[in-house]
Amino acid sequence: MSGGSISFAMVVFLVALALAFDFMNGFHDAANSIATIVSTRVLRPHWAVAWAAFFNFIAFLVFGLSVANTIGRGVVDATIVDHYVLTGTLVGAIAWNVITWWFGLPSSSSHALIGALAGSAVAKGGFSTLVGSGLLKISVAIVLSPLLGFALGMLLMVAVAWLFFRTTPHKVDRWFRRLQLVSASLYSLGHGGNDAQKTMGVVALILVSYGALRPDFQAAEIPFWVVISCQAAIALGTLFGGWRIVKTMGQKITKLKPVGGFCAETGGAITLFLATALGVPVSTTHTITGAIVGVGAVHKLSAVRWGIAGRIVWAWVLTIPCSAFIAAIAWWLATRFL
Repeated sequence: MSGGSISFAMVVFLVALALAFDFMNGFHDAANSIATIVSTRVLRPHWAVAWAAFFNFIAFLVFGLSVANTIGRGVVDATIVDHYVLTGTLVGAIAWNVITWWFGLPSSSSHALIGALAGSAVAKGGFSTLVGSGLLKISVAIVLSPLLGFALGMLLMVAVAWLFFRTTPHKVDRWFRRLQLVSASLYSLGHGGNDAQKTMGVVALILVSYGALRPDFQAAEIPFWVVISCQAAIALGTLFGGWRIVKTMGQKITKLKPVGGFCAETGGAITLFLATALGVPVSTTHTITGAIVGVGAVHKLSAVRWGIAGRIVWAWVLTIPCSAFIAAIAWWLATRFL
């Protein structure tokens, strides 16, 4: 099926650009998956990255594609999307990821993509191109995901402290070093399930523009090659790793022991599993940071380096408007030169 508004060559270019974003997403977010397990010294960095990448890749075996459906149909009106909008979206999202990676800030690749898609669409057709219900759901998730991560991280830490208060610290440390392998795998599974689907949604929009998918497509209609290539791209990105951010996530916010790493990863994983099941594209960065802060706050509020956390919050606040602005400029340039 073809005959849409863009050529096959443009489809290949845009899919390659989308997979480049997906790779960058994995690269940028590698720290989210491995920072706790590396900072607690349960795994060495290269083993931790391989562990996370594997579970990133197999996530499609566990989750449906409801998040991809939300991105493809729930952010902007799919009928107005063309190769200019798609180019602006991907260039804006990639550019913001590169900027925040360079400065070592764990901003959200997810919200960079959503902001860029919205900015590019608004540049073309105004605010009427936005889907209010989908953006409302995403906006609520921006607030709730770190709060839920925080609450779960804190509750798990309190529960563990209560259950093991008679156990020697050495024994607790030994047990949770093993359990952290499980919690890290669950978190990486949730990360791969939620984040790779965002790129699947963009590739679905590319196929809509080409005429290979209906604008009101359902998740089940997304081709398997899209699913497997997006999972592979994010896993490869994780494998290469975003080392500049590891230190911020694993050491600068609060110092973690294996028990704290387990609670943070498990709290983050529960949040991601829940969001993915509901089709909500949340920020994995927001989620794990909230969980790490929750774990650190159990000991005492001064255990959390709030200045570092504040810098991260500012990166969150700026991500959507900045990526939208960059995408709008990229859309304008694309209309002139593509």
